[in-house]
Amino acid sequence: MPWLFILFVVVPAFELYLLIQIGQVIGALETFGIILGTGLVGSWMAKTQGLSVWKNLNHRLTTGQIPGKELLDGVIILVSGAFLLTPGVLTDVVGLLGLLPVTRAIVRKSLLAFLSGRISLEMSDTLRRSQSFEPDSPLDPETKWSGTASQSPGYMDTQRTNGS
Repeated sequence: MPWLFILFVVVPAFELYLLIQIGQVIGALETFGIILGTGLVGSWMAKTQGLSVWKNLNHRLTTGQIPGKELLDGVIILVSGAFLLTPGVLTDVVGLLGLLPVTRAIVRKSLLAFLSGRISLEMSDTLRRSQSFEPDSPLDPETKWSGTASQSPGYMDTQRTNGS
């Protein structure tokens, strides 16, 4: 929930502050021109970079390779294009970082490190939870069932293995 507040309240408020400050220094029309210019350049860059990644993705698929890098690049380009279309200085900088191939590689590497850390954390949590069953837990496959299968349809396999 705090991320949503930051994304939808703090970032736009900071962007508005920056635009007002820039407008006071260079003028309102020039600031408006910068907003329009970055939007146009950003949409053109997102289109050209997106098409390039699309071609690479199709090439990898036709050669039977897994297009992991291309898929991640496509997501980065999509998000970066949205940032560039959003009026503001900070979002434009973040958007440009994702659209330039050199900095996109750095973003991709950081994102992969983050995602692999999250995945291994989730896997270790799942493993830890799966090993913490109590012996008498109805979820434990080793639990002996003394009732009939009709009383608990989920235990038909344990019913057969217990010799009943």
